[in-house]
Amino acid sequence: MAPTGLEKELLRLVGAVPDPELPVISLSELGVLRSIRVLGPGRVQVELTPTWTGCPALDAMAADITEVLRAHGMAEVAVRTVLSPAWSTEAISPEGRRKLAEAGVAPPRPQTRQSPRGSQGGGSGPASEPPTGPGPWPVPGPVPLDLAIHCPHCGSTDTRLLSRFSSTACKALRRCESCREPFDHFKEV
Repeated sequence: MAPTGLEKELLRLVGAVPDPELPVISLSELGVLRSIRVLGPGRVQVELTPTWTGCPALDAMAADITEVLRAHGMAEVAVRTVLSPAWSTEAISPEGRRKLAEAGVAPPRPQTRQSPRGSQGGGSGPASEPPTGPGPWPVPGPVPLDLAIHCPHCGSTDTRLLSRFSSTACKALRRCESCREPFDHFKEV
């Protein structure tokens, strides 16, 4: 069923809500906003797919969404978490990637391979590097060389991983060997 005019407007409003952990980008640009449905007069349901199953920002997202929708006449707001299909970094919009880089966060690299278990990676958490070596995952087209992570400060590809985790679970801490500046890298999922 196609969204109504009201649903489109509410989706626009909710989509503009800043991500609590990365406030330089909106929920829409991050790609976590799945849908919005008006259930009746003053009643709405929003579906979100978090970047990570245990994302600690979900409660903050739900509170911010509820505040925006209540300010626009929705008395009853339900925010549901939807885990399937899983979110991937491919959901980040080009504008979101640009804003991340402008804010000093290296955006995720484009995905070229998929792990045997799907877009969530093969282990208990997200992989910080794409899978390598022989494997059952599909490899469309030519096999890419290791994709370098560009420093968001100077553009150099001479960067080094300092820690697999940074200020949030979805980011790794790296340092540029050219300009010597540390920076966050939004990990690929």
